[in-house]
This record gives sequence, structure tokens and C-alpha cells, in this order.
Amino acid sequence: METLGKDIKKLGFGLMRLPMLGDEVDIEQTNHMVDLFLSNGFTYFDTAYGYINGKSEEAAKTCIVDRYPRERFQLATKLPAWAVSTAEEAKAMLTTSLQRTGAGYFDFYLLHSLGDNRTQAFEDYGIWDFVMEQKAKGVLKHVGFSLHDTAEALDEILTKHPEAEFVQLQINYIDWESESIQARKCYEVARKHNKPVIIMEPVKGGSLATLPEPAAGILRAADPQVSMSSWAMRYAASLDGIITVLSGMSNIAQMEDNIKTMKHFSPITNAERAVLDSVNLALAALPRVPCTDCRYCVKGCPVEIDIPGVFTAVNTIQLFNNPTGAQGHYNWVTRSGATASKCIECGQCESVCPQHIGIIEELKRAASVFDR
Repeated sequence: METLGKDIKKLGFGLMRLPMLGDEVDIEQTNHMVDLFLSNGFTYFDTAYGYINGKSEEAAKTCIVDRYPRERFQLATKLPAWAVSTAEEAKAMLTTSLQRTGAGYFDFYLLHSLGDNRTQAFEDYGIWDFVMEQKAKGVLKHVGFSLHDTAEALDEILTKHPEAEFVQLQINYIDWESESIQARKCYEVARKHNKPVIIMEPVKGGSLATLPEPAAGILRAADPQVSMSSWAMRYAASLDGIITVLSGMSNIAQMEDNIKTMKHFSPITNAERAVLDSVNLALAALPRVPCTDCRYCVKGCPVEIDIPGVFTAVNTIQLFNNPTGAQGHYNWVTRSGATASKCIECGQCESVCPQHIGIIEELKRAASVFDR
């Protein structure tokens, strides 16, 4: 199965963070980005049912499907069954995605964001059987899923559903050994099951393009001629068994930089890996909330706040000065309504925290930044 995607170049255009004019996609700039992408030999586009409230799929039609022959590109989209209440609603998402994109079929179709309590919806609604039926009809060419969970959860899903042809994982050099993201562990599970991988968040939502000092200085000293994001892209693309590496590009400059990096891609060297090890050490030495994601605090929280998730958002600002990425992550981990400001200061979390974090005060600080 590792031959899947062998002819696809290792840069994919993620349509999650398209350039915007107010609340609408900037079609003119997106057209220019699509033209640059395709004219340089890249062909993989990635969207999802929920991206930009459906406007991402609509932009895929306007900027790609309506302007280029269907055989010129691969189009991927995703079905978030956990976002609706019935099997009928979940299955109808495919119809809506086909209508929005006008694509006729999807080259890669993903069950969107498996993990935690989201995984069960795909079982309850019969979505695995549904997508395989659609594949048999030719509506879907390849079926897989994206995951935000542990390596153990990934192993369980792939063991239960060997019909999955590929997985999409968050992988980047700072999350490689992360106990919360488990990038390396998840990648190794995918390899064990012989599933090729599509990489998402190689630049960690833009954070690895805006490194703080002294980490940024380490990369500049190693090669002042290349961007910080190029290091992250090459790191991800150097792994074996990769279909493509997605980049959620938001402007022409980002597209041009990625094309410069990936058109004549060269794998990262051992010397360059040592440089990135130094960057990781520099980042680890910076002040942050010292959360290890053990999640003891979450188990007894009466409000069910995802405290480690909130702290990840706080650290995204402290370490990377990336408020947009931080707010996006915060909105995701508090989507149930359990925001930092809902803390009742019961102290249960602090009583079990191995790191002795002043969680109540940290949540107040998070609320002042994100709950506005």
C-alpha cells in the first residue's frame, strides 16, 4: 500500500487558511496561488466540509475545478461525523461536498479528526461502511482518516479498520517527541500497519515560521538564505512512506517560499537534524507553562475544562508569538463551552498536578487572553 501517492509531489496545498477579504475568500489571490502551485508540478489540494464554514470547498470549485481539467489535480476533503446528530446528516455531508466542489469524485476522502469521543460517531453512524460503498461506486478513489489522538488510539483504529488506505497525522520537528501530540509514536504505528501518511501541521500552524530568539538565531546562523518554515517543511517531507506534506498557505509569498523549498526537494541531512535538535533545546529552555499533558487535572474537573489544551494555546503565544494559531487551538479545545473562564476554582486540578502548576491562576490568565 505504500505505493499510494508515489507520483504525487511532496507539497500539498491546504485550503484551510486561504487569503480572505473580510468574511469572503480572496478569489483573485487564491487563483494566483493555485496557478503557481499547478504550474510548478504540484497537484494535491486538501479541503474539508467545515473549513471556512464551507467556503473552502466552494473556493475549490471556483479556483480549481472550474479552471482546470479534472485529471490535472487530486482533491481531498473530509467528513466530520461527530459534528451532527444522525447518520443521515453525516452521510449527507458527502453530497454537500460534491455539490460545493463540483469535483465529480474525490481522490482522497477522509473521516475527519478521529480521536477522543469523536471516533465513536463514525461507528454509530455506519460511516466506515458508507464510504467503502461510495468507493465501490467510484465516487471516492481512496479512503482514510485524520487523527488527533494518541498512538494507542491510532493502533486500535487501524487494527479495527484495515480498509483505511492512509492516515493524516500532525508531524513536525517540535512535536516529534511531544507526549500530547505523539508525532513519532503515531508515525511509527502507521508504518507498522503499512499505511502511507499525509502530514498536516508541518509548520505547527505557522508557529515554526516565527520562532523566538535564540531559536531563530540558530537557524539563521546555519543558513541565512532560507526561511524558517523551509526547515520544517523539509523535515516532514524527509520521512519515508509520505504521500504529501500539507501547507495551509494564506498568501502568495508563502506559496512562493514553499515552491522554492519543495520543487527541487532535498532530504534533510544529519547535520541539519543536529541544528533542529539545538532549536528544540533552545525552545525547551524558554519560559512556558510546564504542563506535561498527563491529564490528571482533567479527570476530576467538575467543569471538564481541557486544561492541557488551554495551556498549549498559552504556550503557543509565549513561545511563538502566534496569537492566531493560539486562538484557533483554544477555540477547538473549548468547543464544548468549557472555557478557561468557567473555572470554579475548586482546586482539584492543583491537588493532583505532578508539576505543581498554579493552574487556577494560569486559567485566569488564559481567560483574559482568549475569552473576550
